[in-house]
Amino acid sequence: MTKQKVSFFWFRRDLRLEDNIGLFHALESEYPVIPLFIYDDAILENLPKNDARVGFIHQSLFNINDQLKQIGSSLLVKKGETATVFKVLSQEFDIKEVFFNKDYEQYAIARDYKICEFLQSENIVCFSFKDQVIFEEKEITKADGLPYTIYTPFKNKWLEKYNTMAPVREYIGASTSSSFYNSTFVFPSLGEIGFEESTIKVQPYNLKQIANYEEKRDFPAVDATSYLSPHLRFGTVSVRKMVNWAANTNAVFLSELIWREFFMQILFNFPREVTHNFKPAYDGIQWLNNEADFKRWCSGTTGYPMVDAGMRQLNETGYMHNRVRMVVASFLCKHLLINWQWGEAYFAEKLLDYEMASNVGNWQWAAGTGCDAAPYFRVFNPEIQLKKFDEKGIYIRKWIPEFELGYGKPMVDHAFARDRAIATYKAGILK
Repeated sequence: MTKQKVSFFWFRRDLRLEDNIGLFHALESEYPVIPLFIYDDAILENLPKNDARVGFIHQSLFNINDQLKQIGSSLLVKKGETATVFKVLSQEFDIKEVFFNKDYEQYAIARDYKICEFLQSENIVCFSFKDQVIFEEKEITKADGLPYTIYTPFKNKWLEKYNTMAPVREYIGASTSSSFYNSTFVFPSLGEIGFEESTIKVQPYNLKQIANYEEKRDFPAVDATSYLSPHLRFGTVSVRKMVNWAANTNAVFLSELIWREFFMQILFNFPREVTHNFKPAYDGIQWLNNEADFKRWCSGTTGYPMVDAGMRQLNETGYMHNRVRMVVASFLCKHLLINWQWGEAYFAEKLLDYEMASNVGNWQWAAGTGCDAAPYFRVFNPEIQLKKFDEKGIYIRKWIPEFELGYGKPMVDHAFARDRAIATYKAGILK
């Protein structure tokens, strides 16, 4: 029996039908399009069975499948090693083309190269597209073609280029397309994937929250953030839509979106930063890496209310306010002299919006070891940060119910820790 010729669109970090560049181009091909998602065993095997991010992915895929059913199609969901999945699919279908959007993390780059190599060996054409950023890889460079390692000139060049093309085109219309393959694929439950529901949930994003973003963004007790980051991370909303909105609404919020792209191009151009200090001169720092101290930091029992409130918020919700993230990161690296990689790994495990580029970039910024980082002698004082940004103690009382009963003694004196950090960094920086 002759198999029908088809194209595949492979969903990854772009879990939406609207304004999806790779999907848009797939639907313009001459073959019916089978939408595909693969639960990648290499990623899932290290996650807890109640990982909230897997639950969010599952719910997002359910929503996509629900939309597809309304036009007589459905989402094909598989689980396994990605190369093996594609080998099986190539036997089940007469695949002519595969479309997907690019990912810039090292694992994804290697995986995609391997998949495309196999597809080409089967005479299947492979197409990849830029979708999760406005400008990628080497599109924003210095005059000599080298990548920027300082944010401000990168931002200025980014804005200059964006302003010549604003607003960026949005690719709409996929949810009503007749080019999808007619199908009724069975959609698996979360349990069938090997996971279970988490009590932690990703909140819907809310742009109304940031009307006065620049005035309120540093105050964790004020609910003035958008909760957008997990949605950008998993692509349930397009970055083009958000950038076009921010460009006309709030310049400070737009700058935060540009920071995201800055760190992405740093990750792509300097992949060693994932496991090494961006500044090799900092390789001589003698970290204490005390495991008992690290456990107190993780559990939010350091005796510093803002640090502890932040860590408890993270552990209970998968989220932490951005100002507080800076405070807890500085505390770990400077007060406790624990390698930033320990904190980065803990955030990677807990954060709903975990994105390697931003997580590594921000941790190295806090530690002073990264590109355009805070200077090593800048040591946040958690008590001053508390007075400046949570003067009435609303935030800390929310996350530390025992605070009123007389909070514990700080595990390390700030003045001592500051002097120790500066001396350790100064002695460890390689000349």
